Amino acid sequence: MNSDLSSQQVKDIGEQGLLERLQRFCPPEIIGDDAAVLVTAPEQSLVVTTDVLVDGVHFSNLTTSPEDAGWRAAAANLSDLAAMGASPLGITVGLGLPGEVRVSWVERLYQGMTECLQKYNTPIVGGDVVRSPVTTLAITAFGQVHPNQIIRRSGAVVGDAIVVTGVHGASQAGLELLLHPQSGQNLKDVERTALIRAHQRPQPRLDVLPILWKILASPSPIPIAGMDSSDGLADAIIQICRASGVGAVLERRQISMPAAFDHWLTEEQALAYALYGGEDFELVLCLPKESALALVQHLGQGAAIVGNITPGSTVLLHDEQKKFPDQVLNLSQGFQHFSQ
Repeated sequence: MNSDLSSQQVKDIGEQGLLERLQRFCPPEIIGDDAAVLVTAPEQSLVVTTDVLVDGVHFSNLTTSPEDAGWRAAAANLSDLAAMGASPLGITVGLGLPGEVRVSWVERLYQGMTECLQKYNTPIVGGDVVRSPVTTLAITAFGQVHPNQIIRRSGAVVGDAIVVTGVHGASQAGLELLLHPQSGQNLKDVERTALIRAHQRPQPRLDVLPILWKILASPSPIPIAGMDSSDGLADAIIQICRASGVGAVLERRQISMPAAFDHWLTEEQALAYALYGGEDFELVLCLPKESALALVQHLGQGAAIVGNITPGSTVLLHDEQKKFPDQVLNLSQGFQHFSQ
C-alpha cells in the first residue's frame, strides 16, 4: 500500500470521500437511496436489534485489530438475532469518528464486519458517518422469524432444562492473555491461540436454530425461553428467570469450560470467567428435558444441560459433590455500564 494513502486521515477526504470508500462494502442495488428496503418472507415477523460499541469500552487497539473490532461488532448483533430465533436480513452501520482516524483503519473495520457477515449471507444495507470525539460504532440488525419460533426471555416454565450451546469463559480468558501476555505459561500454543481467537472472532450461534426447529418439529408449539450469553452465563440465566417469574438451580460441575482451564486457572477463577466473563455469544435456552437432551446430542462438544428451572425466584449455584456450599447468583459481579 502506498505510504501516502495508508497515512491518509478521515478529515483529508471528508464525509463524501469516506462514504464513497465504504459503499464498496454494500450491495450496489441497495445503496444510493435515502433508506434500504428489506423484504421479509411471507408469514414472518421483523426482528430489529441495535448495539453501540465505543472505543475504550468495547474494543481497544491494545487487544483488537480493526478487522477484529468489525467482526466482533457484527457478531454481537447477529447473536442478538439468533437469541430471538431470527435469521438475519441485513445491518446498517452508524459510525462516529474523530477526523484524525486513518481511512485505512475504517476500511479494515468494514472488512472485518464483512468477513463475519458473509458467513451468514448478511449484507450491510446502509448507515451514516458523523464526526465524533470518540470512535463509536452503532449497528442495527434486521432479521425475520416465524411467529411460532420467536424465542423470548419470558417463556421458561418450572421443570425446563437449561441448555448452553457451547463453552463459557473462553472470551474472558483470551482477553486476559492479550492484556497480560506473560500469563498462562502452562498453556500450549494451540490453546493460547484458540482462547485469543474466541475473544477476537466470536461465532454467533445462528447454526443452532435449524437444529432446534428440527428437534421441536418446527414451527414449535412448545414455548422456549432464551437469550445469548454476551453479558455472561449468570446474567443470561438470571435475566431469563426474572422475565419468566421463576428460579433456577445451576449445577457447578455441568458448566462447560475450555479444557485449557484445567492446567491454568484455579477452579474458582475458571468458574468466575464462565459465569461473569461475558462475550462468549453462546445461546442459553430453556426447554423440556427430552428436547434439551436431543439438542445437546446434536450440537456435540461444549453443549450441555447446566441446570433446571425451579419454582420461586432464586438462582442457585449448586455443587452436587458438596465440595462448595450453595451460592445465590446475582448480577453484581458481571460487567454493568455506569456501575463505576
